[in-house]
Amino acid sequence: MAITRIDPGSPSWFGFFLGLLLLSSAFGATELLNDIVAVVNDEVIVRTELEQGVKLAQTQLQEQGKPVPARQKLERQVLEQLIQKHLQLQQAKKLGIEISEAELTKALSNIAARNGLTLEQLQQVLEESGMRFEAFREDTRTQMLIARLQAQAVVKNIQVTNPEIDRLLKREGNKLIERKAVKLSHILIAVSETASEKTIEKARKKAQRLVKKLRAGADFAEVARQESDGQRAAEGGDLGWFEMAAVPSLVEKLVYELDKGEISDPLRSPSGFHIIKLTDLKTKAPAVVTQTHARHILIRTNEVVSDSDAKARLNRLRMRLLGGGDFATLARANSDDTGSALKGGDLGWLSPGDTVPEFEKAMDALALKEISKPFKTSFGWHIVQVLERRRQDTTEELLRLKAKEVLRERKAEKALAEWRQRLRDEAYVEIRLPEQDGKKH
Repeated sequence: MAITRIDPGSPSWFGFFLGLLLLSSAFGATELLNDIVAVVNDEVIVRTELEQGVKLAQTQLQEQGKPVPARQKLERQVLEQLIQKHLQLQQAKKLGIEISEAELTKALSNIAARNGLTLEQLQQVLEESGMRFEAFREDTRTQMLIARLQAQAVVKNIQVTNPEIDRLLKREGNKLIERKAVKLSHILIAVSETASEKTIEKARKKAQRLVKKLRAGADFAEVARQESDGQRAAEGGDLGWFEMAAVPSLVEKLVYELDKGEISDPLRSPSGFHIIKLTDLKTKAPAVVTQTHARHILIRTNEVVSDSDAKARLNRLRMRLLGGGDFATLARANSDDTGSALKGGDLGWLSPGDTVPEFEKAMDALALKEISKPFKTSFGWHIVQVLERRRQDTTEELLRLKAKEVLRERKAEKALAEWRQRLRDEAYVEIRLPEQDGKKH
């Protein structure tokens, strides 16, 4: 079972911790002496912590319609998660990685906002549910610490090359285009949740045979009419169109991975085994945006240069430009943005969102060739001139960015798994579950 990595910006993160803290409250708020189930370097994991993790895992699997492993197997999986959590927190401490109170408060405020609450309302909701807000804060801090550690130790070193992007686009380009809606077809091989292992295995093998038959060219609708136990069997298994936000939870990840006409492997749920075909899909319209070709001069503020100094200096430069001075020459001599200064202040073609909002707003308000008055952003004080504007289809550019993101995620997943294994191999870990007494790792 992989270590759960939760994005504090995602709505599901809030629900995760509500469940976690609800389970925590069932075991009492005070720390009790307990059986030690594992030793991780100079720290211990006690039975209470393991029990909380097991109950949370059971709840999550049931909500997702996934089978819950046998108790002994689930305990081992959850214990390994906890060991990894302790190892990573120990590593963060060793490297001096911390989450400040200001950062934590901002993250909590973002969680609250994404759930339509203020921070005070979030605290009230937690307390009314019998959950300690301080525990919620510390769980949030833990997730942020682990994410920062992983970013610093592994993710920042991930590199993606243009040839890798080209190969991915050639192989999987159709799957990267943003999808608006999908049309699905479905075959169900029904099997009771309480069925015997023999019955379940028989249903699984039947589903696998049907997938093989369909991939060999059999007509999906005809197979569905003959073999499916689903409610739409008579209609050839046709489930119709789904907006992406309304796709059934069982296949919400799958519909981004299947190509048009592709057949899924059998999917297990409490009702049986499902075979899904992505019959058709609708994609978003080409991304046509207005791009701006601009150049600027930046003066940064510091202990020596105040806001008024920077603004006055830019006003003098602007007067020289209005009097016929050469922008590129003045930018090379005066701009603190060393990257663009070497190019005469030229920023190239900018799409919406490429710059900070204050810069974009000032730039968009200008006519062609017009030079702005000095304005301030988080980088300092600027004057900007718009050289050209154009309408541009950025679909290919966005596809390449998406491909780069996918490749980074895949590489990061592999690199993180290897890094976690190294942490595990280099640590002293002693598991003290009854069936493994005395066994050291």
